[in-house]
Amino acid sequence: MSGRQKTGNQTPSPYSAAAQMQARRAEYQQLQENNRPPQHILRNCCNAFWTGGLICAFAQGVQLLLLRFGGCTETTVGAPTAAVMIIIAIVLTACGVYDRIAQFAGAGSAVPITGFANTMSAAALEYRSEGFVLGVGGNMFKVAGPVIVFGAVAGFVVAIIKVLFLELGGGAL
Repeated sequence: MSGRQKTGNQTPSPYSAAAQMQARRAEYQQLQENNRPPQHILRNCCNAFWTGGLICAFAQGVQLLLLRFGGCTETTVGAPTAAVMIIIAIVLTACGVYDRIAQFAGAGSAVPITGFANTMSAAALEYRSEGFVLGVGGNMFKVAGPVIVFGAVAGFVVAIIKVLFLELGGGAL
């Protein structure tokens, strides 16, 4: 063994490639931090809140129209209302309008069912040139797959909790 041993905690010389790369990364991060646009958290939250509320209020109006003129009852109006909102979201996505709404509203446009419809239809429109099976079907469900899986798992967990709650005597509360 030589009299001089290397340790793992040695700092690279300032002229080494690793030190130069670290200096460039630090400089780039500082440049990126200085040029980052300011975040308007309160304004973004307000935009998301009222846009999501407007979407839900519009859905309530659709529901009232279906109750009055569509021949639906209180128990059957939910599915047609959701279908109408999904169709409207798909049409707005195809026209490019929903993307502008989403850019303005953020999560306010993503949370209602229209956001899921937008995600699915945008993926379908983007990959339609690759064919229906591998393009539209394959890529559309890359986006929807996790949502469907986690929705099903969450429903299963909630159902188990409810059954356990009722079996342990919690139903009398």
